[in-house]
Amino acid sequence: MLGGADAGAAAPLFRATQPDVRVLGADDAAAELRALDDQGVVYTLVHVGPDDGHAGGSHERAHHRIALADAARLASRLQPRERPLVTCLAFAYKKGVPDDVTWLVDVRFLDNPYWVPELRDLSGRDAAVAEYVLGQPAAVELADRLEAALRWAIPLYQRDRLLIAFGCTGGRHRSVVLAEEMARRLSAMEGIDVEFSARDLGE
Repeated sequence: MLGGADAGAAAPLFRATQPDVRVLGADDAAAELRALDDQGVVYTLVHVGPDDGHAGGSHERAHHRIALADAARLASRLQPRERPLVTCLAFAYKKGVPDDVTWLVDVRFLDNPYWVPELRDLSGRDAAVAEYVLGQPAAVELADRLEAALRWAIPLYQRDRLLIAFGCTGGRHRSVVLAEEMARRLSAMEGIDVEFSARDLGE
């Protein structure tokens, strides 16, 4: 479902990757959305362009708000998949929370390897850092509890992509270890694809 002033221009990009794309009318988007809600239609709403200023309109209710220049990238991301993709992402809070997060996990309560001189210049991909982080009982308990919750919740989502985002201060140590550990654990689940990503590790 596309709305906004640039929805028409973005439509061909989404139709190249989506089986069913509908463009909302600029003046009656709110009414169209209410009608779809009344019919029980499930949709993903993308608003393309500036705020329409309409209460209950596509900008206010959008799952994604983008500029036209970002339409091709989002269309690719939203392309239907045969199996859901679960991404376990590590990120730095100081660089902002990622978009489209399904579950947000703040791991800043764990002891930070940054303050250990021999670990500071390493990353969570290094065994010594992983051992330091997972050597903390709280880290193991978090991973156990979160794994149990995700194994229950993931099959209930009616979505092609889920983002489990793990944040710490710098995005290099604690978040990387926990995101990679969860990706390893969830990869044993049937019927889904799992990937690990570290957004800020290369910076």
